[in-house]
Parts: sequence; C-alpha cells; structure tokens
Amino acid sequence: MAEDRADVLTVSGLDCFYGEVQVLHGLDLALRKGEVLCLFGRNGAGKTTTLKAIMGLAPARSGSIRLDGRELKGLPPHEVPKAGVAYVPQGRRLFAEMTVAENIEIGLMARGKGEATRESVLDLFPLLRERLRQRSGTLSGGEQQMLAMARALCLEPRVLLLDEPTEGLMPSMIEKIRETVTKLRVSGVSTILVEQRVDAVLPVADRVAFIENGRNRETVGVEELRADPSAVRRYVGVG
Repeated sequence: MAEDRADVLTVSGLDCFYGEVQVLHGLDLALRKGEVLCLFGRNGAGKTTTLKAIMGLAPARSGSIRLDGRELKGLPPHEVPKAGVAYVPQGRRLFAEMTVAENIEIGLMARGKGEATRESVLDLFPLLRERLRQRSGTLSGGEQQMLAMARALCLEPRVLLLDEPTEGLMPSMIEKIRETVTKLRVSGVSTILVEQRVDAVLPVADRVAFIENGRNRETVGVEELRADPSAVRRYVGVG
C-alpha cells in the first residue's frame, strides 16, 4: 500500500510569488515512491504554481524541495529534469511542425538517451508507433497528450508532473491516459497529477491533496475520499 512507501519528493514550507503577489504560502507536500498523488482545488488555488515551483519555473523565495534528499530549490530549470523530474504542462507545448519521431528525439537528446529508451517509451504508447512520420500538429488532442507524455518519459524520470492531462479529451482517450499512469506506477515512477475532474483521476489516484489559497489544506487516501467525498465539495465545490 502507498502508506508503506518512502517519500521520494518532499516540498516543505514553500513560498512562491509572481512579482509581489504571493501564490504559495508555506506549502507542504509529500510524494511517495510509486504513488499517484492528485492535486485538487479551485482555479487559482496554486496547483499549477506548485508544479512550476518544483521545476524551477516559478522561483520559490523560501522553503525546500527535495528529491531523494537532494535539494532542488535554486536549481536552474534546465537542471531539474536532469535530477529526475519531468513535466508535462497544460497545453502540451509540442513542436507542431515537427513529426512525432522528431518530438520524441528531442526528449531523448535532453538526457542523452538512446534506442532502448525510445522503444520502451513507444511500448507505452503503441498508437504513436503508427504516427511516427506524422506532424504532431495534425494529431488529435488525445494523441498530442500521449506524445507530450512520451517526450517527458524519454528523460526516464523518477517523478512525473502532469498538469490537467485529460482536459478536452474524449472518454476513450482519458481511459488510455489513465492506463498509462497505472503502468508508470507499476514501474516505480511517482506522479503528481493536477486535475479538475474528480471522476477522471480517482480510478488511478492513491491520495488526493486539496490545495486552497496556496496551502495544502488536507491530504486523504482515495478510499477514504470515496467513503466520504465531503472534502471535494468543501475545497472544489462539486460533489
């Protein structure tokens, strides 16, 4: 069970600002090895900023971000993936004019990975094998999300950060994304998943952290949440 796993990523007392506006207020978060941790909260609660802060894209003024005991806070953004954290931002941000194969190659080059990594990533996304020569901008939304995840996984990360991966996708594609996250958990990858849709993530989540006003108000196991969903109504406003 997730309760028996050691923490692979810990965020402690994180303060983060955009200009002079404070967005995160002493945020604490712990991600266990091989766990899927979902961040829930209303728009503007600080969920995406939490992911950006971990990646060094939203500089933290104080606090700590540790991956297996190594301090990540203060690292330049290009060094964080090398430490073992990969990020798939909202909107996917692919190179639309490049082919699927070329987008994957960029991910491989970022960490000096080769053919074995490429094949293992494509095994996770067999649909992409059929699209290798296709321009990524012509893929469907679900296929683009798969490609964005595949490119991130070329880094062979210990931790994967996903920002609203099911946004705008058909139910069949949402299920494929869920299947991939489940496979990653089995292989030992730890995932932080930001989502708005409770139904999209509860089937794969181990725990849920409720973010409100830049603070982690409560973290609960998914079985506990199923038994008593009042926290969803309290922090997100939906049942």
